[in-house]
Amino acid sequence: MSRTPDARARDNQTTQIQEKITNVEKHFGGMCQLFGGYVRKTAKLRDKADLLVREIGLYADTETPNLKSGIKQYADQLAKIQDYRQAQVERLEAKVLEPLKSYGAVVKRKKEDLKTTQSAREREVKLMAQLEKTRKKNPSDRQIISQAESDLQKATMDAMRKTRQLEETIDDFEKQKIQDIKKVFREFMTVEMSFHAKALEICTLAYQSIQSVDEEEDLEVFRSSLHPHRSRLDLVQAYTKGPLNRTVSFLGTSGTLQQQRASMRQTRGEEEAKEKNEDEDEDEDEDEDEEEDEDKEKGEDADISDADD
Repeated sequence: MSRTPDARARDNQTTQIQEKITNVEKHFGGMCQLFGGYVRKTAKLRDKADLLVREIGLYADTETPNLKSGIKQYADQLAKIQDYRQAQVERLEAKVLEPLKSYGAVVKRKKEDLKTTQSAREREVKLMAQLEKTRKKNPSDRQIISQAESDLQKATMDAMRKTRQLEETIDDFEKQKIQDIKKVFREFMTVEMSFHAKALEICTLAYQSIQSVDEEEDLEVFRSSLHPHRSRLDLVQAYTKGPLNRTVSFLGTSGTLQQQRASMRQTRGEEEAKEKNEDEDEDEDEDEDEEEDEDKEKGEDADISDADD
């Protein structure tokens, strides 16, 4: 059975419309599913970050005051980022996911409109086939042929009307689809930029809070806790390290190596002087003993001479 050029054009038009609706159904559904996964992953990241904030806070309670303060501020800033991430999740759900989900119902209505138009086309084709059959079977029965022609004409007019309505509705559908997809993609980027801008600002504050921790002050506190009875000056001398000023601790006392060496040299000098004095005293005692012996010998010699006389 041959179709009129107008009928063939309408068939091609219906085919294109069907492909367009099928593409929207397929790709919008896929994007909706993937955007949903993105939002769920973001929510899970928020939950993990909340746990991380809690753990950082618990760790901060165990640290020295300066470091504790810096870590607490850091954790507070990280918690604020998660508040913005929560807002990000909510906005993505409202401005990205919901519009995409709504296209499920829109596509369903367009498929029903397409189905109505196709039914009208099929009825037209069926009546056209009946007319051809009637003309071949009863070529002289003008009444039956006229009735068949009238039915076909009505079916053709109905198909044309349904096709025109489908064109109008699919045109509106296409226009709305373009506007909606532009809006969805814009909203997605707006939400992302808003979150990252806020997150960058808070991350900067978090970086500064941990960077400002005074290491030396906390080290002094730590050293004081190890040696509670030692003075701050002793602790600084005991732990300060440098190529030209290096101090050490020996038997609980502190002092430079040069001072210790000078003290050792002074002690050694005193000992040597003491030994020298002792030696001199011994020499003097020996001289006195010798002189006494000589005097004693002289006395003995004198006594002998007197006896001889």
